[in-house]
Amino acid sequence: MRILVTDPIIARFAELLAQTERAHEWSFAAELGPAELDDALRGADVVIASVLTPEQAASLRPDALLHVTGAGADRVSVDALPPGVTICNTGHHGAAIAEHVVMTALMLRRRALEADAQMRAGRWRTIGNDASIPFHPMLRGTTMGLLGLGEIGTEVGRLAQALGMRLTALRQRPDAPSPDGLDVAEVYGPDRMLEFVGGADVLVVSIPLSERTRGMIGAAELAAAKPDLLLINVARGRVVDEDALFDALSEGRIGGAGIDVWWGAPDSEGRVPASVERFSTLDNTVLTPHYSGHARQVFEQRAADIARNIDLHAAGLPLERVIR
Repeated sequence: MRILVTDPIIARFAELLAQTERAHEWSFAAELGPAELDDALRGADVVIASVLTPEQAASLRPDALLHVTGAGADRVSVDALPPGVTICNTGHHGAAIAEHVVMTALMLRRRALEADAQMRAGRWRTIGNDASIPFHPMLRGTTMGLLGLGEIGTEVGRLAQALGMRLTALRQRPDAPSPDGLDVAEVYGPDRMLEFVGGADVLVVSIPLSERTRGMIGAAELAAAKPDLLLINVARGRVVDEDALFDALSEGRIGGAGIDVWWGAPDSEGRVPASVERFSTLDNTVLTPHYSGHARQVFEQRAADIARNIDLHAAGLPLERVIR
């Protein structure tokens, strides 16, 4: 089969991708000129991508397999794909992102950025020599609200439980069974969003972006939050209303935020979107460049999954993780 890889990250794991039962003809977008890339897209049996423009999507063969290299296909122009194209995704990011969530929550709760800056400036400030320094609270005994109970939410919940946190969740079907190993104290439906947010000490956003979820956390939800709430978004920026979050943080109406996903993307020269510059003025935030899942093990496992699906596709067998 002819296989085209356009995702530059997974292309770094070409040796693992190529560990298929049969030999195939591989092309990598980074090695192709524009005309060659167009030809490769039109002729490929399998396209491995994270981003496809409408023009690129429309050029795929009707019987092609499109293998997205992450969980979400929101950067692929799905509506432009020929109807017969099968789409598969990959996972394995949950555990890596869960570590990031816990790290961020601890950094915010324990004033790690502030303390680090003071130490670098030659200032030793603790409760032992400065009564204005607050005792930092522990995560143990507090409530983590999981907005989303997919792979990410489940792994975050497992780590939070290990730290002694109480779990709550909000999901479309609150009566659905909880994932294995999770002891969720209460599961809310969408009609109880304000109650869900109001009961959380740490709110973790991990739901996919859709028209239904766009702006799901807005001014009303943040107004219902505890004054020391930590909001950590590892989903997509636009699930949270940018202006509402900035106002809540800048006015001290919530305790802090960990933002790993953004409203906008870097431009062609790598300049950060305006939203990053805006939140960088706040000292109650931890800002990261959408890298919470960027552990080597994640991409090694994803490459192995893609290779296995290529084998199944070549053999005409049912594929794994089909999303369309």
